[in-house]
Amino acid sequence: MKLYYSPGACSLSPHIALLEAGLPYDLVKVDLRAKKLENGDDFLKVNPKGQVPALALDSGELVTEGTVIVQMIADKAPGKNLAPARDSDERYKLLEWLNFITTELHKNFGPMFSPVLADDAKAFFKDRVMAKFKYLESALAGKDYVMGKQFTVADAYLFTMLSWAERLKFDMSGMPNLTAYKARVGARPKVQEALVKEGLMKAA
Repeated sequence: MKLYYSPGACSLSPHIALLEAGLPYDLVKVDLRAKKLENGDDFLKVNPKGQVPALALDSGELVTEGTVIVQMIADKAPGKNLAPARDSDERYKLLEWLNFITTELHKNFGPMFSPVLADDAKAFFKDRVMAKFKYLESALAGKDYVMGKQFTVADAYLFTMLSWAERLKFDMSGMPNLTAYKARVGARPKVQEALVKEGLMKAA
């Protein structure tokens, strides 16, 4: 498999999932602004959406959309328990979390990275995200991970969003559960390995 990624982008989520799953893969870096691969090839010929993540399977098929990719990764390594069994009530709970993260957090974060959007517009989106973080602060009370005691692919995704909040200098001081959660996930060896491989953290 080949994971097309950009350092620190939402592709960090499936990158973490691949490492946690213990699956073999190659990393292919993408310049999202230029839509080029490191070797100069046109990324749009790989993924016409022009977005990461994109996962090229050994069959030649390309899978896009992060929430789909991470579930596929989890299903390829069932012994790692990165997602509950298909058709179980818990699997639908995981889907609920993935959908919440992608629609309520990810999509509201996007405009804040725009170089042309006015500051007051960015503040509007920041307020929306902070309101969702307040919900998460409550939802994570007494939990190690979003699904309880077990780390899942939803945690890789939420960790990525919290990393974006840190990059954008969100004030998380009043959210001890979220702060402890981010530290807990960030301390996982495979999460650290992904950060090192993407050049976001120096090797210990």
